Amino acid sequence: MTDGHLARRGIAERAWEALSAMTSRHGCLCGRSKIAEAACLAPFSAADRIFPMQSSAPQLIARDLFQSFRMGARRIEVLRGISMEIAQGEAVFLCGVSGAGKTTLLYTLAGLERPESGSVEFEGQLLYNGSSARQARLRNEKMGFVFQGYFLLPELTAVENVSLPGMIGRRSTTKSAEESLRAVGLGDRMQHLPAELSGGEQQRVAIARALTNDPAIIFADEPTGNLDSKTGDAIVDLLLNVARERNKTLLVVTHDARLAARGDRQLHIADGVLG
Repeated sequence: MTDGHLARRGIAERAWEALSAMTSRHGCLCGRSKIAEAACLAPFSAADRIFPMQSSAPQLIARDLFQSFRMGARRIEVLRGISMEIAQGEAVFLCGVSGAGKTTLLYTLAGLERPESGSVEFEGQLLYNGSSARQARLRNEKMGFVFQGYFLLPELTAVENVSLPGMIGRRSTTKSAEESLRAVGLGDRMQHLPAELSGGEQQRVAIARALTNDPAIIFADEPTGNLDSKTGDAIVDLLLNVARERNKTLLVVTHDARLAARGDRQLHIADGVLG
């Protein structure tokens, strides 16, 4: 299937409409609107060009992050002054119990959830400065996202789903999408719809989608949460192998300490504070 055929079908536009229309079932942090943001479903121009990092500084730096949410009359503090650094090429696992703030922290580090105060710097650029289009372009060009719920568009084939981030970034995508699917062991499943794939295969498609634009960093939020332990182990193996083979930075949120022990480094969060 050619890029021209994909473009004629208006897949990028349909994806934007579908994702924008889907509301969260678990609150603002986990909604599919966040997938739209992660996929960079927003227009941008040459003026929003992202420049490569020029120094040997840590790739990702967070300083004094605070975040809270209102629940009725209550104010719940989720992040309480978190500071951290991640080096390029590290595989870091962020773990903690449910409600500890790990997903909020990941989304804040990934440019998806603006903190109340504090800063996030990625490759020398402040994530929350500049226009929303520039922020979207940075996510599209530099970041890959894998979520617990896969978030594949059901009417698109595997290769079409994987092609979306590149198409939205106005780049030729079919070849890189096919290469990404082969890299995750799905070279023979490219034309299958999500409903024709197992849970593990759908998550592999999501990983391939995250790889398509050759990002510098991959953010994975509970990527094994919907999988049995054997399939989950295989998905973590895949993420680690891909990150190491391609020299990508990897930040994974998990509640499973056994899986977290396989990274280069573990970060533990409890009550909004890193321990």
